[in-house]
Amino acid sequence: MALKATIHKMQLQVADLNRHYYAEHTMTLARHPSESEERMMVRLLAFAHHATETLYFGRGVSTADEPDIWQKDPTGAIELWIQLGQPDEKSIRKACGQARKVVIYSYSGHGALVWWEQVGRKLKELKNLAVVDIDASSVTSLAALSAKNMTLSCTIQDSSTYMASLDESVEIVMETRQSLPA
Repeated sequence: MALKATIHKMQLQVADLNRHYYAEHTMTLARHPSESEERMMVRLLAFAHHATETLYFGRGVSTADEPDIWQKDPTGAIELWIQLGQPDEKSIRKACGQARKVVIYSYSGHGALVWWEQVGRKLKELKNLAVVDIDASSVTSLAALSAKNMTLSCTIQDSSTYMASLDESVEIVMETRQSLPA
C-alpha cells in the first residue's frame, strides 16, 4: 500500500519590511512521504521570503520538471522559479532558461557547502540566478515549529529573518552565495 501525503494546514503572517509586504496566507501544504519536515519548513520559509498573492507551490518532490515554488505572469511566463536543495548544473541552467529569476535555497549544512564548491564557479555567469544557504541548525529549529495545524508569523528585516509560532520564535541564519543583480 502506497503511503499518502501528510496534510498541514496553516496560517502564515508575513511582515517583509524590506519589500513593504504585509499579508496573511491561509494554505494547505501536502508533505510527500519522502519529504522531511525540515524540507517542508524550508519550502514555507522560501514562500515567506517571496510571498505575493500570485506565488504558488509546485506539485512536489515527485515532479521533476516543476519548481518547488513559482510565480507566473498573466501570459503564463514564469517570473520566479524557486528550487530547494542541491540541483545539478543542467537542471539549474534549464530553470534559468525558462524563468526570469531563479532562486535556489540549499539547507543541508556541510553537504550544501560541498555542492556549492562544485557548481558555484560554473554558475556565476547566470545573471538571473540567486543561491541562498540556510544554516543547518536554523533548519532544525524551524522544523521544531512544524505541526499539522500551524499559525506562524515570519518577519523579514534587512538580513534578519524570524519565524514564530504561538509558543516560540526562531532566528533563521542565511548566507547569500550568489545574488540577483539590483
